[in-house]
Amino acid sequence: MSTDAPRTEAETSVEVAVDPMTAFEIFTTEIDLWWVRGPINHYDASRLSEFRIEPGVGGRVLEVYDEAAGEMASRETVTVWEPGERLVLTGADTEVEIRFTKIDTGTRVTVRQYLLPAGDPAKAGFGWVNMLRTYGAWFLRRNTASRTPRQINRLGIALYYRDPAAAASWLRSVFRLGDWDVDQLPEPGAGSGWIEFHVGDGLVTLFAGGDQDLPPRGHDVWVHVNDLKEHFDHARAAGAKIISPITSYGFTSYRAEDLEGRRWTFVQAPPGMRDAAAS
Repeated sequence: MSTDAPRTEAETSVEVAVDPMTAFEIFTTEIDLWWVRGPINHYDASRLSEFRIEPGVGGRVLEVYDEAAGEMASRETVTVWEPGERLVLTGADTEVEIRFTKIDTGTRVTVRQYLLPAGDPAKAGFGWVNMLRTYGAWFLRRNTASRTPRQINRLGIALYYRDPAAAASWLRSVFRLGDWDVDQLPEPGAGSGWIEFHVGDGLVTLFAGGDQDLPPRGHDVWVHVNDLKEHFDHARAAGAKIISPITSYGFTSYRAEDLEGRRWTFVQAPPGMRDAAAS
């Protein structure tokens, strides 16, 4: 049994190529665009219609479900509002301090989230620290992105591995999975109870599991890729076990095994699918 003390604070930073006032404005007014939606990124992702920070001291960080009916949840309260400099959000168990520091290339945004003296360590999460990377990623596509929140598809898959972190690293480097700019490997030493990345707009989630969780050989995961030959050559050179080479029979595909023996089928994406992914 682990005797490690629970974590009481976390901190991270990202640099963006705008001035501190603009960085502050984008952080607070465009949070529904840069905070990526997903099953564990909100209090109630199944009901969420909007994520919002109300401006000024006393404002709330709100998950809006049905505004007309008054259905919403307040996550934190704004306790410091200093545009271009500092923002503090106070919740039930943790407090979040966001600092905006001018640097030569723009602004360094630093997020520190810490347990309050009366906070419950068992309930303390560090979502603001974990999600800052999605704020940084937003700047890379902000000029061309839609002004509606990016949504995941209705169908996703959950895969069980004995070592999810190792599997995530292997799948990203060998099969090149992870299409969204926010998809990253777990930080060294971070827990691997939930690892997610995207294939197109589909969500792939990795969990820890033993032999009882592994599927029979008849279960494959299918992924369409833009350049099947290039993908095949890379996967084979990177160490994937090729089960069947590229063949065409109504569609063009190949099959391979990953590091724990799960079988994947990679299919050549048709032009319409490739065009949609590029738009």
